Formats: sequence, C-alpha cells, structure tokens
Amino acid sequence: MENGGSKGDVPEDANAHCPGTQSEEAGKADSCAGCPNQQICATAPKGPDPDLVAIAERMATVKHKILVLSGKGGVGKSTFSAQLSFALAEMDHQVGLLDIDICGPSIPKMLGLEGQDIHQNDAVIWRGPRKNGLIKQFLKDVDWGEIDYLVVDAPPGTSDEHISIVQYLQATEVDGAIIVTTPQQVSLIDVRKEINFCKKVGVPVLGVVENMSGLRQAFTDLKFVKPGLAGEIDATEWAMNYIKEKAPELLSVVACSEVFDSSKGGAEKMCHEMGVPFLGKVPMDPQLCKAAEEGRSCFADQRCSASAPALKSIIDK
Repeated sequence: MENGGSKGDVPEDANAHCPGTQSEEAGKADSCAGCPNQQICATAPKGPDPDLVAIAERMATVKHKILVLSGKGGVGKSTFSAQLSFALAEMDHQVGLLDIDICGPSIPKMLGLEGQDIHQNDAVIWRGPRKNGLIKQFLKDVDWGEIDYLVVDAPPGTSDEHISIVQYLQATEVDGAIIVTTPQQVSLIDVRKEINFCKKVGVPVLGVVENMSGLRQAFTDLKFVKPGLAGEIDATEWAMNYIKEKAPELLSVVACSEVFDSSKGGAEKMCHEMGVPFLGKVPMDPQLCKAAEEGRSCFADQRCSASAPALKSIIDK
C-alpha cells in the first residue's frame, strides 16, 4: 500500500496515500475520504511537525529573510521583489528569491527564466493543503546554500500561503515584511489589513513602499496623437520635429503626471496613522516595466533614470 506518511504513523487499514496520523492533513486530505479512521485522525491531537525541524536546519545558513507582501494584486510587488534582489546582488550579497504565488508566479519572467517549465499555459488548480505542501518543499528540500538574503515574494492578500510561510519560518527569525501598495484608497484599505496580519502573527513590518506614485517619463519617450472622426492619428514625428525647431529645451525635461489621487495623503499618511515606517515612493516608469518584462535589473539601465534612484533610496534604508 502506498502512503504519504511515515510507516509508524499510518494505520494498517488506511487508504492509499494516507498523509499519516501526525500530519496537519490527517483526516482532511482528499485521500482520507472513506477511510475508517478519518474521524479519529481529524480530531486527534497532533505531534510536532518534523518538517519544521528540517526547515529550521535548512534555513540556518540563510542570514536574512524578507517577505514582500501586498494587499491587492497588480501593485508591482513582484517587480519590487525582483529589483530588490538584483540590487542586493549588485551589492555583493548572495541572494535567493522564492516565489510562493503558486497559481500565478511572476518571478520566472522577471528573472529571465521564462520557458523552463513544461506546461507553461496550464492553470494550477490547487487547494490550500497542496499549495502549503509545495511551499514546505521549497523551504526544506531546496539547497539554498549559505546566502545573505532570502526574498520571499508572496501572493496578494492574507491567504493560506501567508499563514504557511510564517508558520514554517517562525523558528528561523524572519527579519520582517515589506508591503507594496499604490496611492489608491482601495489599495490602502487592504494594506491596513496586511499590516494588522503582520502584527497578529509577529512579523515585523520593515516598511511600506508606495509604487506607481505618479508617472515620470522622458519627454522624448512620449507619444502624441491627433484625435479625429476616423480615429486617432499618430502625430509623434510631427510633434517632435516642431518642438526641435521651436522649443528644443523641452527635449531634456521629464514629463510628470499624477495617476492616482493623492489628496488624502496616500501611503505616507496611512503609515503615520498605523505607526509603521514609510520607505518611500517609486514613480510609474515605463522603462522599469520594460526591464521587468525582459528580466533585467533597472539599476544598470540609464533609461530607468526615473525609477532606479527611488528604488535604490528605498533599498538603502
């Protein structure tokens, strides 16, 4: 009979793939359905998880562990995680980057590792226990080696993955969490919940980063269109030639625009109210987005002059 638990904690009459009586999934896993021991396993007290000891031993060679969180998706959390890792590596640190967004990972793309999985377009349709098992496997079975930083890019919100990563790393001294948000009130509402989550589980909040804090773009990178009855017509070449002739000094300026309403103080005001550090603002920079899409560091790209200094200032803190 094939079972998932160790030989000593699997009843003789257990179903195939039994997780074991001491497992957190005992009596709850899909393989437990119809097992005569299901009710007993589900209500019996569980012993200490031996995997937590294995994780603690594996993580002993990792000096610093940083979680990167967000209340909502699409705020640039994974972009920040990747660029944080690039920056630390360029400072001669040994860095590991773990993406625990099992159903929607972005880090492979942002590190230029796209195309190495076998079924790239298949959806991962997993419930919490399977996700938690994979996260546990990442922590205890991967040979991380002796590294200075392990950056953990978590999915948005406060779901199974967040509870699991905190539980698995609780004995390894997590340095803290960086929370990424936009200035939008709908995003800040969920960031407050994320901060309260960190306080409840004992994870220090290293600070909050306000991403997409206004658009900054070199004037020469702007596109111009002429609206008409038949649709929009590209007028970029005409506009640039006109500016070169009439006002060439404009070609060296940076165009700025407020994307989200900041009249209510944004993330900085929220941090003051909740008593957590505000790390800084990162403008919305199309060149940063391009660097992330291509799996590159923005710090060696002069075209990222709008965002790279802001990111570097935050990371130096």
